[in-house]
Amino acid sequence: MLGILKAVVRRFATGLLLTGILCAQDEPTLKKRSDQPKPQQQTQEQEPPEEDESLAPKTYSFNPLEAEKDLKIGLYYFKKGNYKASTSRFREATLWNPTFAEAFLRLGESEEKMKDKKAADEAYTKYLALSPDAKDAEAIKKKLARQR
Repeated sequence: MLGILKAVVRRFATGLLLTGILCAQDEPTLKKRSDQPKPQQQTQEQEPPEEDESLAPKTYSFNPLEAEKDLKIGLYYFKKGNYKASTSRFREATLWNPTFAEAFLRLGESEEKMKDKKAADEAYTKYLALSPDAKDAEAIKKKLARQR
């Protein structure tokens, strides 16, 4: 009984589908559309927005907690001797908080270890601009004078 019912439903669905196709072919507006040439697509395609948010570029706003966290992680890497990772963390700390003097000091030290004197000078200069009365300001000024 169930097999017969399935066969009847299949034939009914197939007949309905064929009827719809035949009626659509007789529709004059559909014939007009198919006769018209297709408009050319725009030459410049727009790229869809990135679905994976982790791949989107990171935006930084003032966040001293993130800066402090990145500084601590950078210090860990610096003590371990991984200067590339520490430089990355210190730079990120300066992006989260552009007035964080210690992050610029540590960035300068890390860049110096990586033998990038120009970047170290920039970081030390920014550190001195943010914290001119620091206890190690004279030592940093001497470093900058020696390197020039």
